[in-house]
Amino acid sequence: TMFMGEYNHSIDAKGRLIIPSKFRDTLGDEFVVTKGLEGCLFVFEKYDFETFMDKLNEKSDLEAKVRKIKRFFISGAQEMEPDKQGRMLVPPVLREYAGLEKEVVFAGVGGHIEIWDKAKWEDVTSFDDINDIAEELSNIGISF
Repeated sequence: TMFMGEYNHSIDAKGRLIIPSKFRDTLGDEFVVTKGLEGCLFVFEKYDFETFMDKLNEKSDLEAKVRKIKRFFISGAQEMEPDKQGRMLVPPVLREYAGLEKEVVFAGVGGHIEIWDKAKWEDVTSFDDINDIAEELSNIGISF
């Protein structure tokens, strides 16, 4: 699956958020939302999240790092189903983690979707100069 694009939405007082129709079609009737990196939420197709969990479960719980990673991604995970209006209900614990209050950005980033507070999204996507992006691509060995 390839998610791409950026969509602005508002979250209501009850924590309901309209899922962009492009994403809704691909996510289907069941998907998983969990804590993401840098203060966003990650949204996975259910199968992709189960595959991720299988990989984590192959790792030993005797390792502190493994336990920490499992707690972060799995304890915060929630299975979701869109309602008839195509909305998802973001649980309070996840809303609080990502600081979602009013303006929200859905960002397709390849294999999953990120949900950001709009101000935070603008911070993490700002580059002082477009050349910074080119240099970072070069640093990780990507050219076009």
